[in-house]
Amino acid sequence: MTADTATQERDPVEVDVLIVGAGPTGLYAAYYAGFRGLSSALVDSLPEPGGQVTAMYPEKRIFDVAGFPEVRGRDLIAGLVEQAAYYEPRYLLGRYATGLTEREEGLLVELGDATTVHAGAMLITAGIGEFTPRPLPAADGWLDRGVVHFIPELDDHSGHDVVVVGGGDSAFDWALALHPVANSVTLVHRRARFRAQEGLIREVERLGVPMITEAEVAEIRGDQYRVREVDVETARGRRTLPAQTVVAALGFTADLGPIEHWGLELDKRSIVVDTTMRTARERVYAAGDIVSYPGKVKLISTGFGEAATAVNNIAVELDPRARLFPGHSTNLG
Repeated sequence: MTADTATQERDPVEVDVLIVGAGPTGLYAAYYAGFRGLSSALVDSLPEPGGQVTAMYPEKRIFDVAGFPEVRGRDLIAGLVEQAAYYEPRYLLGRYATGLTEREEGLLVELGDATTVHAGAMLITAGIGEFTPRPLPAADGWLDRGVVHFIPELDDHSGHDVVVVGGGDSAFDWALALHPVANSVTLVHRRARFRAQEGLIREVERLGVPMITEAEVAEIRGDQYRVREVDVETARGRRTLPAQTVVAALGFTADLGPIEHWGLELDKRSIVVDTTMRTARERVYAAGDIVSYPGKVKLISTGFGEAATAVNNIAVELDPRARLFPGHSTNLG
């Protein structure tokens, strides 16, 4: 992986395609751009590739990626990075794309660290945009002292008593992932019913994970280094649970950030595209969870197909002599 850090000299970057967002869809787009003979760079506000998968569920098992009966999030990202690496995309990580200007020969994109990118076209694969976890009120001051929103490494919590707060898919995913390594896992939810998929709920129940419903975390206590116990308020009174890890899985808010001001047609927090994945602006395309069109389904596998569609149409827009369908990789390899 060719990564550029913010401390390097900020010479203008020149590529055929600038990919905004280095999640699964963006990484596959980088591979496909190389396959089409186009140079590419990926810009992402996160410090490493992988987008939401890396930040939110690297240890989660994913079951709906074609060809994999199951694959961990981090392993999927590692494979995508390796696949793209053959074509040497450039990574501009830990940076925001802030400004977009059309030029006669392409696009000028400004990054938050004053880097400029000259690109023939742009492909936006920014997922849900910038996401911010919803805070747990009782956890004020305990973040990074045992209170976490995401778990990059399960082994960091090995042998811990863990309290997972939330009732959605993420809360149950973390309960399932932590159960084999933790000393104990308890799930706390403020309502009687859960928002998670029934299959996840049944699996957590099968493992015997205690679930405290119609309850809220009232107080977190510990020492200067780490959480030690959690008070949970229920209709029957207050309970104290041992806890060295508290996972606040309460969802998150999403924001498109500067993309919202680029003159694109938006449908709520999604970018409207046509069948070529082209947006309302010249030479600007989008793919993945960030796009909207009739019948859109937000899946990683859908994003892969949209990335290939976008890149093939970009190739023709940059060179009208190019063929839309390049042939199969098995024939060209």
